[in-house]
Amino acid sequence: MLQVPPTVAIYVYTRHADLRKGFDGLSGIVRQEFQADPLDGSLFLFFNRRRDRLKILHWDGGGFWLYYRLLEAGSFEAITGEG
Repeated sequence: MLQVPPTVAIYVYTRHADLRKGFDGLSGIVRQEFQADPLDGSLFLFFNRRRDRLKILHWDGGGFWLYYRLLEAGSFEAITGEG
């Protein structure tokens, strides 16, 4: 399980992403779509069209981490702006 301190910002890309992209491609989405710096230590979440796969891009100060999750059944719940 990934432990995230409460001070770390989490950004969610709400459109589907091409999860064939690696560090450079996802960093480009972060810069273009979020106008954010992928090197600031935040977590950037990307889902595929079926929402059964997730990639998380994270910079830890020494390099990028790319976490990848594939659900065997079901899908991640859609994120809405309502709370």
